Amino acid sequence: MFRHTKRLQFEAKPERPDPVFAHKLQELIGGAYGELSVTWQYLFQGWNCRIEGKYKDLIMDTATEEIGHVEMLATMVARLLEGAPATATAEAVKDPVMAAVIGGMDPQQAIVAGGGALPADSNGYPWNGKFIVASGNLLADFRANAAAEAQGRLQTARLYNMTDDPGVKEMLKFNLARDTVHQKQWLRAIEELEADGLETDVAPSALFDEENQEHNHTIWHLSDGPHGPEGGWTRELEYLMEPQPLGGPASAPAPDPALFATYAPATSATAAPEIAEGDVQTFYSERDGRWKNQVEGNKRASSASDTKAEAQREGRRLAKDRGVTHVVRKKDGEIAETHDYS
Repeated sequence: MFRHTKRLQFEAKPERPDPVFAHKLQELIGGAYGELSVTWQYLFQGWNCRIEGKYKDLIMDTATEEIGHVEMLATMVARLLEGAPATATAEAVKDPVMAAVIGGMDPQQAIVAGGGALPADSNGYPWNGKFIVASGNLLADFRANAAAEAQGRLQTARLYNMTDDPGVKEMLKFNLARDTVHQKQWLRAIEELEADGLETDVAPSALFDEENQEHNHTIWHLSDGPHGPEGGWTRELEYLMEPQPLGGPASAPAPDPALFATYAPATSATAAPEIAEGDVQTFYSERDGRWKNQVEGNKRASSASDTKAEAQREGRRLAKDRGVTHVVRKKDGEIAETHDYS
């Protein structure tokens, strides 16, 4: 149950009408990081929360406050539009640059909303429910919440510097303060989730054994910028300075003829890579159900592992040490990937 109180959470009275700024202020209502977004984000997070108690109460307290923020901003927009479009708009567009860029108020504020706020952003784009994040995982959601409040505060700060109206500035000062609090509370709540043993650093905290062990600790150097490895994250993560593509060509299959998509059938099959003596192969042995590494030309395997990830990691090390190619096969024997370390 929700109960509406007629008084605003904080005053929303401009000193004078300003339809141009009313247009800008729409971003804080219906933008991707506006108050409508965090309102519905927190409401659905609260409704989807499976843990009764402090976390759900915090979410619902904040969600309900955000409804009040939408009301404050909508009231401010309506008051900034007082007298528009007949007189205030004409005054606003006397500056030719402003007139060319924004043309005064958003016409839909008059035509559709009757001189009031819209559920839209500063370009008039309607608010979209796709903006919200409500996954049911509190760690993932709280991180999204902190980011949303950071973006919201950033936009509020920018708008604060776009007006000299004392009344508008006072309301925005309040909004800035609440965005500060909300960022801090979500960050602290993330810490408490870990302290309570509910979540860890990574969400979800599952399937760590199943994920590809070779690729869960590397950052791929894929840009010209050389300074990534200088960061503190290299204490836990390895910077892979010369990563190689692991998949085959990104070719789509032949289309359904009824779709009439242009298609040239392949003229010949792609030849399998040639395996030279001394290269290292990682493969599955049906005989004992283990993954093995064998140097091409040797009669016996160099190592055996219970998992493909362990064998692949050892095969890569062996190939690097020998300066040869590492060939990784699928369970059925087909070549999955090759890496040249010569």
